Amino acid sequence: MVARPVLHGPDITRALRRIAHEVLESRRGEGRLVFLGIPTRGVALAARLQSIVDEIEPGTSSHGALDITLYRDDLARTPTRTPAPTRIPTEGIDDAIVVLVDDVLYSGRTIRAALDALADHGRPRAVRLAVLVDRGHRELPIRADFVGKNLPSSTSERVSVHLDEFDGVDEVVIEP
Repeated sequence: MVARPVLHGPDITRALRRIAHEVLESRRGEGRLVFLGIPTRGVALAARLQSIVDEIEPGTSSHGALDITLYRDDLARTPTRTPAPTRIPTEGIDDAIVVLVDDVLYSGRTIRAALDALADHGRPRAVRLAVLVDRGHRELPIRADFVGKNLPSSTSERVSVHLDEFDGVDEVVIEP
């Protein structure tokens, strides 16, 4: 069985534009926005979202990266993970509306680790979650506030996000 594409470049762009508008609407004009991407692809998505928001409301947002490697609950099983740099904007995250950004939401364990990591960097006014794809199968009570595409899938399938910054193409595929 071969990989099945479910989103292409224009679909991803449209989804990110919609998410950016939803983030701005939910903010109701109050508070500074900080988009923090979870490595690897969440960082690129956070930068894209921040760029779109900056086109709409210049100067109201910034972006960075939040490494969660040492906060994961599966380090004993996969100890070979290499930490990525955490980059918090210079103004910090205290009293900001932080939008955690990831490519795929699955079990919820990555987001739990991100919340733990975030607490070590400050105290945001609020934390929201934006994902390009929500595939279900949660193991923890976590849900996304902003979703590009709900994509029901089997636990035996793999949902892969390919982004131009890393893979030379924008697409989401389901692999057997």
